[in-house]
Amino acid sequence: MRVTRRTLAKALAVVFVFNLVAMGAGAYFAYQQSPERPDQFVGPNGDVVLTDDRIQQGKVVFQQNSMMNHGTILGNGAYFGADYTADALERVKTNMRTYVARERYGASYSSLDEPEQAAVDSIVRRQLSESDYGDRITLTAAEAYAFEQVRESYVERYYEGSRAHGVPAKFIESPEDARRFADFALWTAWFSATDRPNAEHSYTNEWPYNPGAGNTPPTSAMTWSVVAMIILVAGGGIGIWLYQSIELPEPESEGVDVPAPEDIDLFPSQFAAARFVPVAAALFVVQVLLGGLMAHYYIERGGFYGLAEALGVEALQAMPFAITKAWHIDLAILWIATLWLGVGLFLPPLLTGTEPDNQKRYVNVLLGALFVVVVGGLGGIWLGTQGYFDGGLWWFLGSEGLEYLEVGRVWQVGLLVGFVLWTALVARGFKPMLDREEPYGLAHMIIYAGGSIGLLFTASMLYTPKTTIAVTEFWRWWVVHMWVEGAFEFFIVAVIGLTLVSMNLLSRRSAEKAVILEALLVMGSGVIGVSHHYWWVGLPDYWVPIGSVFSTLEFIPLVFILFEAVNEYRAYATADEDFAYSLPFMFIIASGVWNFVGAGVLGFFINLPLVNYYEHGTFLTVAHAHAAMFGAFGFLALGMAVYVLRFTTKPGKWDPTNLKRAFWLFNVGLAWMVLVGDIPVGFLQLEAAFTQGYDFARSLGFYSQPLVQTLFWARLPGDVLLILGAVVFCYDVVKKRFVRREAATDVADGTIISRRIFGADEDAGVDIGDD
Repeated sequence: MRVTRRTLAKALAVVFVFNLVAMGAGAYFAYQQSPERPDQFVGPNGDVVLTDDRIQQGKVVFQQNSMMNHGTILGNGAYFGADYTADALERVKTNMRTYVARERYGASYSSLDEPEQAAVDSIVRRQLSESDYGDRITLTAAEAYAFEQVRESYVERYYEGSRAHGVPAKFIESPEDARRFADFALWTAWFSATDRPNAEHSYTNEWPYNPGAGNTPPTSAMTWSVVAMIILVAGGGIGIWLYQSIELPEPESEGVDVPAPEDIDLFPSQFAAARFVPVAAALFVVQVLLGGLMAHYYIERGGFYGLAEALGVEALQAMPFAITKAWHIDLAILWIATLWLGVGLFLPPLLTGTEPDNQKRYVNVLLGALFVVVVGGLGGIWLGTQGYFDGGLWWFLGSEGLEYLEVGRVWQVGLLVGFVLWTALVARGFKPMLDREEPYGLAHMIIYAGGSIGLLFTASMLYTPKTTIAVTEFWRWWVVHMWVEGAFEFFIVAVIGLTLVSMNLLSRRSAEKAVILEALLVMGSGVIGVSHHYWWVGLPDYWVPIGSVFSTLEFIPLVFILFEAVNEYRAYATADEDFAYSLPFMFIIASGVWNFVGAGVLGFFINLPLVNYYEHGTFLTVAHAHAAMFGAFGFLALGMAVYVLRFTTKPGKWDPTNLKRAFWLFNVGLAWMVLVGDIPVGFLQLEAAFTQGYDFARSLGFYSQPLVQTLFWARLPGDVLLILGAVVFCYDVVKKRFVRREAATDVADGTIISRRIFGADEDAGVDIGDD
């Protein structure tokens, strides 16, 4: 089947507009149908128990103290602490049982016989699920009593501290702030159990699982899980059929004249862009070290192998888990983004054979701006979480306190400006290609992909601490998920296409067709697929069928990417010993395989609604995140870094030994960490949630079990291998800075690659003549 690039480009434009319309409508309904905070909760005697203002202040406390990087709210956040929604709901249920048992039978709940306990349970379930909804909500006496008990328990844990739970003293600055935080958690627990108006399920579709509070899986979770499995089978078949029928060319190195790196002249801006590599390598090392510290915190919640205690350092105070987690996630995004920024600036002169005036200066300015944002953002997270910013400064200069979007608003604006500047610099560099190719050409596609990262990041500007949590989560996932499933995947296929062209393994027109097709499939499924994050956070229940269908359809582009990785492996395997780009090729291949495993296999499994209902916020999500984030995006970034190093190293000085060692340390370490550590713990949590309730699966009681602790220790070799890989990689990057080539002083007629790109297509590999 022959499909032209023009046709695919038009289809991509249509899908893009459809996505904007669909998600724009979703935003409108998110505001209209999310649970609004009532003006007051009052007790049976009319006494005010809780107000809208206190709930709002509680959300501020939640974000200001980075509570989302210690535990989760509505299942989203860090898995070290409790899920505050499930924890508050369980505490409310337990305290209500205590109150009802005492009022009805004059005895403790535990002392009642089975029929009496059943009667108490029935009363509690009814009171929790049948609350009226409006501006003024009247609580039962049991509910009012339970609310007050939860407040005091939160003062005890989050103000006074709990070393067993990894909570330092004065984690929340004052008892009153701890009570406000409890009020916010109680609000989320209330709408998770209370039926939505004119519906037979709660605002969160009966999540979290707590039968005693009336929360059990909705019928829709089972129905759409079955539909998703049918779509998986059909989607996999369609993906394979499309791949085989659309006649995409395969990269081929045998018999192809691949330009050697030493034969290609480099420009000053390319060496400036290469400086992004050692910066990213340093960030990478710090990130994995923090990951090792986080992993050990699950075993020793107050220190690190006893060292902190031996040195007289209060680890919980100096480096609590919340800050460690925030830095670990942000550094992961930053080092990957840093490498992508550098590669995006390195490629234009390679492909065009020219360089705009002052490009080197502007690249250095961007690197300096990146340094300021990284230091300011990470420093702000520590200072903000530790309470050094008064008033609203915590929000602007400190930490916004939302997972993946921790850095303060000032630093977020700085990142957005950086994305815009980078896009402008890449456009400057690609101008010769932009002027000569169609709007769907490779240079255009890389700018679209990079620009979309910045465009989606603007969603992080659409909420404040006063925005209700359901709407906040709507916009937060716009950034996080649409980056991962939309813009990042788009960027991957665009960069790989450019790289294969620069290696002379694929013609420009053939690469354009492959990139447009894969981008079409990614955008057609991944953007609306963000909705699987909306099932349990208080947004309308129609997201369940939408999220189920589109999340499953995400499997199709992953089939394409896997096939591409297989074909790239064939090209690499058929290359002779002189093939100069074998090592970057290995990283690209690993990226495709891990993307399929992490985003495809694990992603599909945990996104089945019925599985996700119990699994949401467990170590199965951790396994998915590590395999998809580091496996797909990290390996691609590292491969592109190796590609840059291959060009910038002096002829005759290239030694791939350490980089190969790092490659295998990464692969073995990641496989060990995911398969030996994260997945087994995740399945134990899944079983615990199913048999003992979600709150227990996220509790200290679960994590303290001997088998779970053994699995945490068993993960250690994987963590060590990843850390060693990062150190070896960083060492080799620094080492290669001392054997760096010099920039060309005059490249009058362009590079070998640029002459091939702008010359006859038949000189640039196999083409299919689809115009």
